[in-house]
Amino acid sequence: MITPPLELLWDGPDDAPLTVMLAHGAGAGMEHPFVEAIAHGLAAHDLRVVRFEYPYQREARAGHRRAPDRMPVLHETMREVLALCPKGPIVLAGKSMGGRASTMLADTIAARACIVFGYPFHPPKEPTKLRTEHLASLQTRTLILQGERDPFGTREQVEGYVLSPAITVQWLADGDHSLAPRQRSGFTAEQHLATAIAAAAAFAKA
Repeated sequence: MITPPLELLWDGPDDAPLTVMLAHGAGAGMEHPFVEAIAHGLAAHDLRVVRFEYPYQREARAGHRRAPDRMPVLHETMREVLALCPKGPIVLAGKSMGGRASTMLADTIAARACIVFGYPFHPPKEPTKLRTEHLASLQTRTLILQGERDPFGTREQVEGYVLSPAITVQWLADGDHSLAPRQRSGFTAEQHLATAIAAAAAFAKA
């Protein structure tokens, strides 16, 4: 199958001081409600946001579903998007897989910052299969917004990892991989998402 061409979705002011490249997660594309809410939320903080899709997701839209692309293809796509962005500072951001890809690319493109909404520290129920090696030496300022009970890395687990001093982890009380808490926590998914977006916008501008 021929992969459909790259398409971009833009949010936020054209004269914004920087651009946020927002990558989707493994199971959904750039128009997923969670990703869309982040894009619109960051745009409301006067940031320019560009969304895009990796080749496998573009093919899924055309009716051909397959596993996510390998990391070299993810990075090739991100570099393609970067070439289409206005000149100026770039912040890499992403949900889960897209966030992991961002942290692995950030140093090589001299990104201003990197922001992850739910980092996949390990596959669910496989805590020994860590995806953290590069995080120990990451140089780019990075904010990880993580739910305390995220099955891809709980607070108890993550606090035992060796992470670069450039990384800040902000915890969302009782949150899952989409930052959503249980009702008994006293918080709502909407509250946590708003908190995460505000923290991400402030971090991007810092």
